Order: sequence, then C-alpha cells, then structure tokens
Amino acid sequence: MATLTTSNSTIFTQLPIPTVRATSRTANCSISQLACRNLSIGIRSGRKLGFGIGFGAKRSGIRCGVTEIDETQFSELVLKSEKAVLVEFVATWCGPCRLISPAVDWATEEYKDKVKIYKIDHDKNPELIEKYKVYGLPTLILFKDGKEVPESRSEGAMTKKKLKDHLDGLLKSKAMT
Repeated sequence: MATLTTSNSTIFTQLPIPTVRATSRTANCSISQLACRNLSIGIRSGRKLGFGIGFGAKRSGIRCGVTEIDETQFSELVLKSEKAVLVEFVATWCGPCRLISPAVDWATEEYKDKVKIYKIDHDKNPELIEKYKVYGLPTLILFKDGKEVPESRSEGAMTKKKLKDHLDGLLKSKAMT
C-alpha cells in the first residue's frame, strides 16, 4: 500500500485492486469494476474519499449483466430472436451512457424472462448506426419479430424508474402482443 501526502496535509492512499474475472454469467464483473462503482457511490453520497483506484487506470467499457454484440451477431441475436430485444447503443466516451448503465444492468436482471438486452458500441459498428439512424447516445431501441417496435426509441440517459416505466409501457402495448 502506498501513501501520498500533499502540501495541504491531505493524505491520499492508493490501494491495489486486482482485476479478477468471475466465471458465472450473472457475476460477470471484475473486482476493479465493483470498486469503481463503490467509489462513485461514495462520491455521490457526499462522503470525501481519500483513495483512488490507481494512477493511469483506464475506464472499462464492459458492464455487468449486459452482453455486447456487434454487426455480425445482430441479425441472429436481435432480428431472429423469439423474445423482444432491447438494444442499447453506447460509446465508451459517452457520459450519459455511463449514467444509464446501472439502470440497464438492473433491467437485464429484472426483465430477463421478458426481454433480452444487448449493447452495441457506436464506434465499432458504423453500419448499424447508419441503418437505424442512431443520432444521439445512449439510444435504446426495442425489437420484436425482426422489426423496431413503433414508439420504442429513446435517446439520452434516464433513471431506473423512467426506464422501468418505458419498458413496462412498451411491453403492454399492442405492438408487443
């Protein structure tokens, strides 16, 4: 453990956090990702935290619970799916994408019997971005029977409650029956 003292007597401690991958699909998070989430929770709750993850640590684009797919998998996993599929278009550099990620992670578990949820990286899949006219990030689009469900498109970050209301409304709509 290393300790750094600054000129104003504030002490910062750098804790080594190893990256360890779990083997279970439901626990597909690294320890460092969980530590990142705990750090951000501490900051949002107003506590002053005097430690960091490490100098030069990169933000990971991987999320717990949400499977990332690409253009080659899209047809098979989304368009040919028997279940409804919610697709989240995101980018690693997108701030609102990071804001909505906990809500989408929650929805992956909450709606696992009703809806499959996948994410698509905006920068790595330009053909899908152009085909589905994704102009803002994050964009959520619900697909059913190989087609975009009318009125299902949503752009921008939203809270867990808003996402729940949005999904519940779509799943009860005539387009889904």
